[in-house]
Amino acid sequence: MNRRKFIKNALTGSAVLALGLEHQHLFASEDIQKLTILHTNDVHSRIDPFPADDVRYAGMAGVAPRAALIKKIRAEEEHVLLFDAGDIFQGTPYFNFYGGEAELKLMSAMGYDAGTMGNHDFDNGIEGFQKQLPHANFPFLTANYDFSDTPLHGKTKNYQIFQKGRIKVGVYGLGIQLDGLVNKQQYGNTVYLDPLKTAQEIESRLKNEEKCDLIICLSHLGYKYDHNKVSDHVLAASTQHTDLIIGGHTHTFLTTPTEVKNALGRQVIINQVGFAGINLGRLDFAFGSKKTGKMTYASAVEPVKYISNFCS
Repeated sequence: MNRRKFIKNALTGSAVLALGLEHQHLFASEDIQKLTILHTNDVHSRIDPFPADDVRYAGMAGVAPRAALIKKIRAEEEHVLLFDAGDIFQGTPYFNFYGGEAELKLMSAMGYDAGTMGNHDFDNGIEGFQKQLPHANFPFLTANYDFSDTPLHGKTKNYQIFQKGRIKVGVYGLGIQLDGLVNKQQYGNTVYLDPLKTAQEIESRLKNEEKCDLIICLSHLGYKYDHNKVSDHVLAASTQHTDLIIGGHTHTFLTTPTEVKNALGRQVIINQVGFAGINLGRLDFAFGSKKTGKMTYASAVEPVKYISNFCS
């Protein structure tokens, strides 16, 4: 989809009307700063595309076409951030043979800016994850896992701040309850902290102390449940300053982001793009001048599929 058509079809939000701009002119305005967020979740060691005889996903996914797509978008956009919402490991022989080395080296080569940990990232134990960390040149954000009494102590961060143009972006990570999903032997003395309380503390710091313009949560809590288990929907409704939740765990294919009102009645964007790297999530944010304080976004699901002339 070309850029003009993408913006015309996908751009939404009250800020368009508030700024008094046509869709196709929004990102061209001198007072507008654009930021592109790309994301994946639950890639599960899917380095090669699905085989040609796969019933549902023939030729889809794979690191090579994803890398080509990311490179293409970066060539077109000045300010880009790339994130992953966990479960990087487990699912193909690459993990069984190399323990995560290939996955982290390839993510580093693609220029990921940050990721969070999913339950399957503990499949080789904390020691196994620690062994692979030197292959990642990006941080893992895990605010509600206390690793103080484990080999991962000091090896992850609660949050990271990125400066893109005049936009300051605060990003934090939340993981799912490991008890019941992961063997105790694998997560060791990891202490699970209340994700809602943790999110409220971190987002307050990012908003009030760090003065971030955009606050993002990389979540491996899951999109939504039929019971009271904490999910991205529950998280969104419980926070005040988080603008975007990039989700994982439930392998939810969203064609457009979900919007949920937070504790102050403001909209929080939730997005998740399935699993196995079949899709690359994309959100293009447009920030008005500091005077107007307006923000809007466009979204797209970018299919990842090998096309010979595209990847050459």
